[in-house]
Amino acid sequence: MTVEDLARPEKIEIVERHKRLKLIGCVYYGDPFHSKEGWNIENEIGLLWKRFMNLCEKHNEIIEKYRTNKNIAYEIHIQPKDYKETKKFYVFAGVEVNNFEEMPLEMVSKVLPATKYAIFTFKGKDIFRGGEYIWQKWLPNSNYEEAYPYFIEAYDETRFHGLDNDKSEIDYYIPIKRKNEV
Repeated sequence: MTVEDLARPEKIEIVERHKRLKLIGCVYYGDPFHSKEGWNIENEIGLLWKRFMNLCEKHNEIIEKYRTNKNIAYEIHIQPKDYKETKKFYVFAGVEVNNFEEMPLEMVSKVLPATKYAIFTFKGKDIFRGGEYIWQKWLPNSNYEEAYPYFIEAYDETRFHGLDNDKSEIDYYIPIKRKNEV
């Protein structure tokens, strides 16, 4: 595949987030594609979302009490230092909350730093291939580099209608800093 064949985002924004992102949800560590490749509801990421959604139903009253951005759920991929050797990483599925005062016992909290993000919106069949464009074309040719070893996929229920829906949209949040910035 050439760079010209890569999916193109509907839009790209650079946004500074001045507050830390507080989330509650569920986490998986390992190779999520060992059972099923790619975007598949039967791989470990799909199973993680299923577990998370079941817990959201079970603890709806508590979660909705503290949840912010009520239409958005997040999938965060976090690469540990040994990722290149092991190909294992963390995947977190969750929602944003304003505090951790009450949290279901089966869920974990995650706090992401205040930082600048490059936000890429992909639509339709291109949602599967957004990462290719970001890491193979945009980042190498931009004035930015990754600020932290994670990225976020944001699923807004008003714009995401399932993996197979051509009208579905997804936002990728990449924490960035200027190249050569400390």
